[in-house]
Amino acid sequence: MTTLVDLRSDTVTRPTAAMRAAMAAAPLGDDVFGDDTSVNALQEKIAGMLGFEAALFVPTGTQSNLCAVLAHCQRGDEYIVGQMQHCYRWEGGGAAVFGSVQPQPIAHQPDGTLALADIEAAVKPDDPHYARSRLLALENTLGGQLIPMTYIEDATALARRLGLATHLDGARLFNAAVAQAAGGDPYAQARRIAQRFDSVSVCFSKGLGAPVGSALCGSRELIARARRIRKMAGGGMRQAGMLAAAASHALDHHVERLAEDHALARRLADALVGIDGLRVEPPQTNMLFVDLVGAARDRSAALLKHLADQGVLAIGLYRLRLVTHLDVDTAGVDRAAAAIRQFFAR
Repeated sequence: MTTLVDLRSDTVTRPTAAMRAAMAAAPLGDDVFGDDTSVNALQEKIAGMLGFEAALFVPTGTQSNLCAVLAHCQRGDEYIVGQMQHCYRWEGGGAAVFGSVQPQPIAHQPDGTLALADIEAAVKPDDPHYARSRLLALENTLGGQLIPMTYIEDATALARRLGLATHLDGARLFNAAVAQAAGGDPYAQARRIAQRFDSVSVCFSKGLGAPVGSALCGSRELIARARRIRKMAGGGMRQAGMLAAAASHALDHHVERLAEDHALARRLADALVGIDGLRVEPPQTNMLFVDLVGAARDRSAALLKHLADQGVLAIGLYRLRLVTHLDVDTAGVDRAAAAIRQFFAR
């Protein structure tokens, strides 16, 4: 049977044998009572790693962002966010639905950043006609793009000057850190990025390869508020230590190897350059975006079917998103490239 090459997302990774062993050996308790030692150890580890006082283990990145926004904001407040950020566009409007917190989305620049002038212009006057501007939310990486450190420093400094708290959706923070480290210490870079924010959400179930879970990091007071919100959102888990052990193993063993995923994305991009009908966007981390252009623009459905027939899974309409991860190797990337070339050569 041919091995499937699944490039739909880095969420499709499965635990390695070593991760499964760590999960099986994890000491367990009841996390709602606060006595699951594996969860407590993970929370202490990620908080210390990123330079925060406390952390909260939650089932998903969506819940982590929800807890963050509602811990920072009250009813009638708003958070400033990019149009294409996950915590605005792809989380079901949770902050508005559950917290009566209004998003104020603004357009991205070509590099994924939000113009500083646009952020400042979005802040509302202190007037009862307006929602209260309370929070700036950024995301790094954003669609695989590394947000420059100089920009992060400038944007968070501006937010503080304007009286805004700051939150980072760092679902792929360690991808950003590995790219920013460029062969140096990714843990130090992750901490450097995180320390510019009042809270940071980190996902373990994407490139890090754990089956479930994210963590929200912040001050003790913010995490206490977030814990209450997690309870209301149904996120209190009991013997969650097996999941926490997987995340802890990922932090110890799967961070530096993210560089391999980035290299595979570049390899795939290089293999697709020059195909008539494709425009390849050079990847910065583990996400490759390919636009179908010209006459090929109407062939996306046929291309996806052809790839699936060849044992390669991808998603996209006029733009393909191809994501490399723990369960993709060089042979898989080369198979995907060959299948795409075969389609366009017909």
